[in-house]
Formats: sequence, C-alpha cells, structure tokens
Amino acid sequence: MKNGEFVLLLSKEKSYLAEVGKGKLNLQEGMIDLKSLIKKKFGDVIKTHIGKKFTLVEPNLNDLLKKKMKRLPQIIMTKDAALILAYTGVKSGNLAVDAGCGSGFLAIFLANYIKPGKLVTYEINRQFAKVAKENIKSSGLKNIRFKMKDVRKGIDEKNVNLVTLDMQYCEKVVKHAYKSLKAGGWLVVYSPYVEQVKKVVKEIEKMDFTQIKTVENIVREWQVRDHTLPMRSGIMHTGFLTFARKVN
Repeated sequence: MKNGEFVLLLSKEKSYLAEVGKGKLNLQEGMIDLKSLIKKKFGDVIKTHIGKKFTLVEPNLNDLLKKKMKRLPQIIMTKDAALILAYTGVKSGNLAVDAGCGSGFLAIFLANYIKPGKLVTYEINRQFAKVAKENIKSSGLKNIRFKMKDVRKGIDEKNVNLVTLDMQYCEKVVKHAYKSLKAGGWLVVYSPYVEQVKKVVKEIEKMDFTQIKTVENIVREWQVRDHTLPMRSGIMHTGFLTFARKVN
C-alpha cells in the first residue's frame, strides 16, 4: 500500500476507513499505527495494540460514500439510486445529466456505473457546490463534469440517456429535460413530497413521454434469530421516484 491510500479495516463486527500513513487510529478495539500499513497489501490481517484483528480490504464506492464523503443537504440513498439503475437500464458508456448536485452522492453513484460514459451535474448553491466538488475529487472519478448553473434556464447537453432531478421546483425543468433526452431516454425525478410529485407528473403528461410511474422504495431489514422479527427502527420511506421515458 502507498502513503495516502485509503483502506478499509474489516472485522465481523465493524469496519473503519483509514488513510495509510496518517498518524495513529484510536478505536474501541485498540490503536493502529497507520504508518505500519505502508508495506502491507490487501487481504493481510493486522492487530490493534490489544490484539483485535482486522483484515485490510480495498474500499469500494459504497464504503467511500458511507464513511468518507461529506453530507450537507439530504442525499438520495443507495437503495433509491440503485432503483434508478434497475428501472432505466442505463449502462456503461451512457451520457447522464444530474441536477441539483447537492453533496454529489447520486452523481458519484451514477458516474461510477456508466463510466467511461460521462455525467454532467448542475448546482447553483455555492455551499453545496464546494462540498460536492470535494466529494467528487475524493471519489477518484474522472468522468464527472460539474456546472455551476441554474438548470431551470436550460440543459446544455443533447442526446442524453438519463436526466435525474432532485431539487426545488423541478417541475420547471421537465421541458428542458425532454429537449435534452434522446428518444428512449429516461427522466427520473426524486420528490420528498406528494405535492411535488403531482406537479411533476402534470408537466410530464404535457409532453411525449411514456411508461410514467411513481414509486416508493421501502427496504426493511430483519433480525434473523430464534424468533425472527423485522427491525423496529431504520430508514424506510425516503422519498418518491417518478420515472418517464421519452417517446420522440
């Protein structure tokens, strides 16, 4: 491993993201000198000063999103981001537009999936933009282009495979999304409230879209034991996803 590289410390109970060579990591399970990791390799097992074992694992994108990326506004959770992939069928090499960028989580998630295709993301809030740019840089992805621009005034890109909207007044962007999309391309709108869903669908129905649907994605974790029960707490409802496919 190289100095400054990120590594996931993985045990059966917990996982931690650490930067190789950067001081000492103090955990409940003991202390680890991160300089000692420089000559290690992924798959090696190390011990804390009190003997707790961790396996050194190469972190994937979800590890980085969960443990490293900064959050400011509410993000689209991975369960909803994955549903966007499943319902739209976007693939490697596609062109996608995302607005607003927020902390950049959805942009990073989609860009990782469609690479070497390109993702262009729009944002107008300077505070959000600063955090998003830092997160995009930390992701290591080179196929994301950031635009500090009000998407309500138009989308520059044409023949786009996917447009995702997660912002206020997104119903005002539907017409721009329609013009930007190629035939067969998808518009996906994330809405926190039903009132926004109704406004979005009203605008979608004015244009040549098909396969229009709004869904709520609820994931419930279960405790598997002698008496198996669903978890009594956790994130279930997050928002509504409205899908529409351009006909022509």
